[in-house]
Amino acid sequence: MDVIIIGAGLAGSEAALQLAKRGIKVKLYEMRPAIATGAHKTDKCAEFVCSNSLGSFDITNASGLLKKEMELLGGELIKAAYECQVPAGNALAIDREGFSEKITKKIENNPNITLVREEITEIPDTPAIIASGPLTSTLFADRIKEFTKNEHLFFFDAIAPIVEAESIDFDIAFWQNRYNKGEPSYINCPMNKEQYENFYEILTNAPRIELKEFEKNAKFFESCLPVEVLASRGVDTLRFGPMKPIGLIDPRTEQENYAVVQLRQDNSAKTLFNLVGFQTNLKWGSQKELIHSIPGLENANIVRYGVMHRNTFINSPKILNPTLQTRIRADLFFAGQITGTEGYTESIASGLLAGINMAKYLNGETPVVLPKTTMLGALTNYITDPSHEKFQPINSNWGIVEKIELPKKERKNKKLKAELLAKRSVEVLSAITI
Repeated sequence: MDVIIIGAGLAGSEAALQLAKRGIKVKLYEMRPAIATGAHKTDKCAEFVCSNSLGSFDITNASGLLKKEMELLGGELIKAAYECQVPAGNALAIDREGFSEKITKKIENNPNITLVREEITEIPDTPAIIASGPLTSTLFADRIKEFTKNEHLFFFDAIAPIVEAESIDFDIAFWQNRYNKGEPSYINCPMNKEQYENFYEILTNAPRIELKEFEKNAKFFESCLPVEVLASRGVDTLRFGPMKPIGLIDPRTEQENYAVVQLRQDNSAKTLFNLVGFQTNLKWGSQKELIHSIPGLENANIVRYGVMHRNTFINSPKILNPTLQTRIRADLFFAGQITGTEGYTESIASGLLAGINMAKYLNGETPVVLPKTTMLGALTNYITDPSHEKFQPINSNWGIVEKIELPKKERKNKKLKAELLAKRSVEVLSAITI
C-alpha cells in the first residue's frame, strides 16, 4: 500500500525521500499549480517562500546543531542545501531556485515516488503524512479541524522584498560581514541619524494592505515580525534589531553608522539580494518609497515586494505524540510548519522524523522518540507536550534542550555550554539506530 503524503513542501519532500530510499512506495500530493497559496511563486517541490537562509551552520548555534543532526540521520534536503549554498557568512543560505529544481527532479525521477498534482480535500483512511504546510487550503483545513476536534491556531508570516544587485549604488553601500567574520557576503546600506529618522517617518506612516475579516485577530510570531510592527514599538527598536550597526565598520569612515540595512544574497548568480529582517505587509507603492529612501537603494529595481500571509498550525500538544503520530490514529502523521515548528530547518527536520517513523511503523518496528538531549528530540517533545495551554510556534533553541550541569564557575559560559550540549547530542544520535 502506498503511503500518501499531502504537501510537497520542505517537510513533505523530505518525508517522501526518506520513505522512498527505504523501499516504500509514496504518492506525494501537491495542489500547486492548480491551486495557488498566495505566497508560493512556482510549482516546484520544496520551494523557499520567505528568506533563502536556513540560519547558522555552526553547531554551537541551536539551528546549526539541528542541521548536524539531520546530516547524522541521513537527511536528503540538508545535503541538497549544502550543494546549492551561496555565500552568507556563517549562515547556510541557498540559491532557492536551484534548490527547489534539484529536489523536484529527485522526486520526479524516483521510482518509488509518484508526484500527483491535485488538491486533497479529505484525510486519507490509509497510512498518510499530512505536511500541507502553513498555507493549507481552506477545504482541507476544515477536514483537519473536524478530525482533530480542535480549533486551528494561526499566526502571520511576512516575506521580505528582493532587489537586483546591479541597481544598488556601491558608492554608498559596502560589502562586509558583521565583525568582519569570513569572506564578505552581505551588502550594507548605511544611514546617519537624519536619514534614519526620515526612513522611520515613512515606515510608520505608510499604509498597509488591509487584512481580510478572518485575519484581523493577527498573532505575529516574534522572530518573524513585519518591519512596521517592530517600528511601532519605538523609534530605536529597529536600530537594536534588524538595522543594528554593531560590528559593521564603514570602510570609508572607519566608524559605525547610526543604522544599517543589510542585504543577503538570494541566488547563486549574485544578481538578487533580499533585505534582511524586512518582512512587511505595506502596500507596494509604500514599499517602493520606503526602499528608495534607503541610502544606496535610491534606484533599486525591486523584483519582489514583501507580502504577508496567514500561517495555519494545529494544536499539536493535544493531537500528536513525540513520534509525530496522531494520538487517535497510529498510521496518520503530521510534519512541517503545520505542527507548530517554525523555520525552514525545523520544517525539514520534522519531515525527516515523520518519514523515518512512518517506515518503522509500516515495518512493524517501534517508532523512535528522540531524547530531549538532542535538538530535534527537544523540539518534537516541546510541540507535543500536553501540558501546554497556550501553544505557539517555536524555533530550535537551547532553552528546550535538556540541561547540562557545569561547574559553578563555568555556569555563565554560554559558549562552553553550547559546545558541550552539541557534543552530547552528536554522541547520542551517533549511538541510535535509525
